[in-house]
Amino acid sequence: MRTKIIFSEKCLHYGQYHIEGPERIRKTAEILKKQGYEFLASEPASEDDLLRAHDLEYVWNVRKGLVEDPDTPAYDNIFEFARLSAGGAILAAKIGGFSIMRPPGHHAGRNGAALGVYTRGFCYFNNVAIAVKYLDRPTLILDVDGHHGNGTQEIFLGDEKVMYVSLHRHPNYPGTGAVSERNCLNFPLSPDCGDEIYIQTLDKALNLVNVEKFEVVAVSAGFDTHNGDLASLGLTEKGYAEIGKRIAGLKKHAFFVLEGGYQGENVGKDINTLLKSYENPKLHKASQKRNSSHSHRIRDLGQTMH
Repeated sequence: MRTKIIFSEKCLHYGQYHIEGPERIRKTAEILKKQGYEFLASEPASEDDLLRAHDLEYVWNVRKGLVEDPDTPAYDNIFEFARLSAGGAILAAKIGGFSIMRPPGHHAGRNGAALGVYTRGFCYFNNVAIAVKYLDRPTLILDVDGHHGNGTQEIFLGDEKVMYVSLHRHPNYPGTGAVSERNCLNFPLSPDCGDEIYIQTLDKALNLVNVEKFEVVAVSAGFDTHNGDLASLGLTEKGYAEIGKRIAGLKKHAFFVLEGGYQGENVGKDINTLLKSYENPKLHKASQKRNSSHSHRIRDLGQTMH
């Protein structure tokens, strides 16, 4: 069955001149529509949904617009835009879809800026965290954005039902994620390391996870790792195809939530490449065989490589 895309044109109606602007999503949606994907409309997350991952005072501050920092403007009506994006993530989680809504979310912690970082990196509510909390099932979060998801780590650190795995460029914003901690496995990578090193590292990361403990795979799907983008790790469409194979090989209910990726044409093409690989059993058969051969090396939840 083909993955459905979660989208609402309402998310294009703010932040016209910011790097995290609507054009990247507009172009992404255009490309995916041409590829024949079915689109479903996002509905706003409820306040109760938001409070699964965030403190009440922070949610109220977003509602009142008291959240501006050097990276993250307090746009008019940003509360409504942000909860619509969170709602897109919830719908994606329920149906195994891919939300391409904005704003992104993985830098937002329980009270906004997370793990000592002084900005929220274009994020207001942590969409993937809200969706994982909504499902309330044992979940592996795989963060393939080029920046470490400090907000996601803060929210889930020590949570026995969740493992967080992040591959990200380092040193880079937000400066966190240099080492692993408890149930949060971090894999810092050098700028422009390329497809081969990235996929080798992803395989290493997944071999540390006891996949059988989890029912769901939640993907923080950032494409700023694309060669030349904001957090470039030198990835090409070939790399995204391999990521799709690895996710398919886990054979779990999976959903995807867009994070970064600021060259809209590349983002649309990369999502299509990843999903085609994820959905095609012939493409990921070899990945399944490889994962099986490494099963004797799987380690328990919470064990780290550092």
